[in-house]
Amino acid sequence: MSTMAATSPSPVGEHQPQPGLRERKKIKTRIAIRRATCRLIAEQGYDATTVEQIAEAAEVSPSTVFRYFPTKEDIVLADEHSPAMAALLRSRPAGESPLESLRLLMVQSLNAVLAGECDETVQRARLMVEIPAVRARMTESLSVTAGMLTEVLAERTGRDPGELELRVFTAAALGALREVTLYWGERGCQGDPVPLVDRALATLETLGSGPRPQDMPPR
Repeated sequence: MSTMAATSPSPVGEHQPQPGLRERKKIKTRIAIRRATCRLIAEQGYDATTVEQIAEAAEVSPSTVFRYFPTKEDIVLADEHSPAMAALLRSRPAGESPLESLRLLMVQSLNAVLAGECDETVQRARLMVEIPAVRARMTESLSVTAGMLTEVLAERTGRDPGELELRVFTAAALGALREVTLYWGERGCQGDPVPLVDRALATLETLGSGPRPQDMPPR
């Protein structure tokens, strides 16, 4: 996951099968719920926004909201690009390093989200900084994503998906993405977050190949 900006991203959706009518209706409902939530939170704040208000604004029932999103935090954190992430990772060239593949995956996904959902992305980052429940749910969500991507990396490398080293590698990369989101949100979401992902992953690469802590001179 190094120099993200150096590669021209392809739309994440290209790596996802086109949904049928029923699935398109589900996606439309999910998007309506998310957009209503985003607008209400912008108008009155996170804590003051209730599921009942979200349902009314999205023109669905509260039970429908809960069917799509078990918690309010899930509405804030959801996006429609996640299902394509494994397919995008699986499509990378066989000779590409796992770190570079994950870097490109993050860059392309982030660029796609910023292009189509910039306001929601900014709000999500700010809420991660401000609301502990959102931050905690993001950590849980990334853990699920890490498991999914670890399975694909295991396929690509011929390693056991339960291998500790592979799990740690994927979790560390996604942890870097989480910290980038918080860092960007703490600074008012100013500037382009994509170069920050490059910086974060370059740090992992540098620390991974650098001297061991016990070999470094004392300060």
